[in-house]
Amino acid sequence: MRIANLSGRLALIVDGKAVDVEQASDGSFSADPQAVYERWEVFRAWATAATLPKGVAFDPADLGSPAPAPRQTLAIGLNYRDHASESGFTAPEGLPPVFTKFVSSISGPVTEVKLPADGNTDWEVELVAVIGRRAEGVLEADAWGHIAGLAVGQDISERVAQLAGPAPQFSLGKSYPGFAPIGPWLVTPDEFDDPDDLQLRCSINGEQVQKGRTRDLIFSVPALVAGLSAVLPLLPGDVIFTGTPAGVGLGRDPQRFLTAGDELVSTIEGIGDLRQTFIA
Repeated sequence: MRIANLSGRLALIVDGKAVDVEQASDGSFSADPQAVYERWEVFRAWATAATLPKGVAFDPADLGSPAPAPRQTLAIGLNYRDHASESGFTAPEGLPPVFTKFVSSISGPVTEVKLPADGNTDWEVELVAVIGRRAEGVLEADAWGHIAGLAVGQDISERVAQLAGPAPQFSLGKSYPGFAPIGPWLVTPDEFDDPDDLQLRCSINGEQVQKGRTRDLIFSVPALVAGLSAVLPLLPGDVIFTGTPAGVGLGRDPQRFLTAGDELVSTIEGIGDLRQTFIA
């Protein structure tokens, strides 16, 4: 099942076309894409059994984030060994670093992003998991039952702001407008042969700069849900950015950062693409 935010309205993507959920359900479900996670299990049961009308074609530029207003966005750092190494750190032995990306940074899959002046803006393709059922003290073995689905994410990062000051400002440096594109839609875990082993790639102007597999996460998606929910409740609709593999601009020699006119394409197999164009 694929769930999308089309022009601010909740939609199901069926055979590449969009079905408006509020209309198809005769108003049983709100058009608000974020609201569906509070009724996720009821929604899944309806969507599985419903006879849906024909969908309509749509422009990917009209898609928003499938979780546009989470109460909590938890982002994970150094969760691939090769990325920890290129960043100059040893791989974490306990829960990796956790920070947030503020909600105003969240955007859809096809966007223009303004580059901060005098900054060094970097890329980080990531698998994103969205919570579908409250998770508190969840065992790793039970964690997939609390996940609504998976999406592609970009943890765009302005490194000057991120690393300034006596202590790093991870959350601020990663929360400029448009720095958290998510999409193109949410794919439920049952759609994958193995949701713990997905290829993710990132390219700039057609040149591949990142390639990895989620099986190489130090903390898998279920392990993250278990570790995070041991500290705080994960709420329906919350977003988890799970970390990025090696290949970011900061870790290169010489370092490389995004410039005006660059097109960044982020892809995860079985889900789809994000496409960001950068402007001065």
